[in-house]
Amino acid sequence: MRATALGSANIRMDTKSMVAVTLANEMAAEPTRAANDARRTTRAPTDPPVAGALNAAPADGASFQVQSVADQVYGVLRDRIAGGEIERGSRLHQEDLATEFGVSRTPVREALRRLAAEGLVDLYANRGARVATATDEQLRSSYDTRLVVEPGAARLAADRHLERPLKRMRAAIRAESRAGRSSAKHFQSNRDFHLALVEATGNQQLVQFMEHVWIGRIGATLYEDRLDPSGLRADHDAHRAIATAIERGDGAEAERLTRGHLERAMELIFED
Repeated sequence: MRATALGSANIRMDTKSMVAVTLANEMAAEPTRAANDARRTTRAPTDPPVAGALNAAPADGASFQVQSVADQVYGVLRDRIAGGEIERGSRLHQEDLATEFGVSRTPVREALRRLAAEGLVDLYANRGARVATATDEQLRSSYDTRLVVEPGAARLAADRHLERPLKRMRAAIRAESRAGRSSAKHFQSNRDFHLALVEATGNQQLVQFMEHVWIGRIGATLYEDRLDPSGLRADHDAHRAIATAIERGDGAEAERLTRGHLERAMELIFED
């Protein structure tokens, strides 16, 4: 009996010793874990931020990167395509873009895949990528979409009366009046006006949808082919009238003017 009791006591003591050793080891390892965690947290990204892309810093001065490198490359290329800076059908070379942005080819490749998924870029096996072009059928489809969406958006904008997009509409009208014979400037101001009109609905999903319609199918080359002074003046007058109706809160008039404006544009563009 005594031997059994001593044996039990020894087992309890050994157990306590093992627990103590385990705790000691855990405490000794803690600084190492903390250091490893700190290294993982502060590890520099593979690629530096893209020049001209959005980055931000918190109030305490410790800078951090808001977007991934691929996101930034995607955003820059998308804006260039949207604004006509990169023309339809233009080749996009991964190596050249990587050199320009100061990044590896991996984020460039990912950005091009995202653009291709949106229909903005065509990818070719072993031949790189090109900015997508729009067929006449696709262009007509885009204008049909606008004819369905924008008149109703104008009515809703008159009801909402949001100050910021209304200011953007007026700024686009002023830019339009200063565009002269530049098709690129006319395209940009026209696009800005119509997207601001949709933004004035306060519906962000609708804005994103119409941005895709404009970027994917309606390009600056359309204005190069149809740069008619009388037509540009008519567009300018229509934009002013639409903005005035929205500011006045006259939804029915804003809808009527927007519909008439788009129908006239379609007649000019798709006349046989």
